Amino acid sequence: MKVGIVGLPNAGKTTLFNALTRAAAQTATYPFTTVEPNLAIAEVPDQRLTAVAEATGASPRVPETIEFHDIAGLVRGASAGEGLGNRFLAEIRETDAICHVVRAHGDERIPHPEGRIDPVADAEVVDAELLLADLEQAEGRLERVRKQAGPGAKEAAAERDWLERVVEALGRGEPARAVPVPALAPTAPAELQALSSKPVLYVANLDEGEGEPAAALVEHARRQDAGCIGVSARIEAELAELPADQAVEMRSELGLAESGLERLVRAAYELLDLVTFFTAHRGSEARARALRRGLTAWDAAGKVHTEIQAGFVRAEVIGWRELVEAGGYGAARERGLVRTEGRDYVVSDGDVITIRH
Repeated sequence: MKVGIVGLPNAGKTTLFNALTRAAAQTATYPFTTVEPNLAIAEVPDQRLTAVAEATGASPRVPETIEFHDIAGLVRGASAGEGLGNRFLAEIRETDAICHVVRAHGDERIPHPEGRIDPVADAEVVDAELLLADLEQAEGRLERVRKQAGPGAKEAAAERDWLERVVEALGRGEPARAVPVPALAPTAPAELQALSSKPVLYVANLDEGEGEPAAALVEHARRQDAGCIGVSARIEAELAELPADQAVEMRSELGLAESGLERLVRAAYELLDLVTFFTAHRGSEARARALRRGLTAWDAAGKVHTEIQAGFVRAEVIGWRELVEAGGYGAARERGLVRTEGRDYVVSDGDVITIRH
């Protein structure tokens, strides 16, 4: 899963990036500190993996990961080349989801590119630039597809009609994801690669001691069909530099039940509608894997290996809690807790799955 971190200059993107990934990327109080996109991979925290590994005697433990891309600040007019321009809009197209950081703290030492603190206005500036970039992209794609949509070219005609609706929606200020994908042209969104088709999570960069984003930003996110959480990027970055036990103690003193990474990962999983399943056996690794909600055991097999998917025979499934409470596979089988499922079984969050192939 690739997540692009975007926002206005000095919104706190790179500070949040460092807190999430311990990457030590350069930060400063002037705009465009980030020129080349920073890239780091963070492990997805999941205590269930440890419990499953211990119950099965599996080692090593391999968590799921998220690839974070810290992208240079976007300014008003970026879609027309202002600031560092379209070069960085192209970087966002390579990601699966957008983490949109908006400034909500009042630290006067850090200048604001527009001279005021207004999270919703900041969000709207970046949102508008993404829409404008998409509009240009969609109009260009529409012009090409119209030439292909001759008599009998049903897929091209369906894509053309869809693109016309997308252009209209973008012109009204609505994201591309608001336009349903045509059944006759299911690959049309992949061809367009619209920025506004990606799921968005707004992250309010808060002052120390604040826990939740302002109601106005939450409402803005709701209207955009997006997620919204609040973190203090500075506090999270400072905690990330501490030893684990000291960080836990400090979080407790600050009243923070979980890390910023844990909050962001949970929100991202909800946004992308993902579940986690596990594979674990003595003598082999215990691994956590993300899968789109509603997909099947056959899809899960493909996450393990394409050859295993091709030779799929059946899946042996047990809930992680049942496996842990039983103390391992032996006792779980004696109690009849391990189920045999076919390729169409819909995977549930927390399933521990063995694919027979």
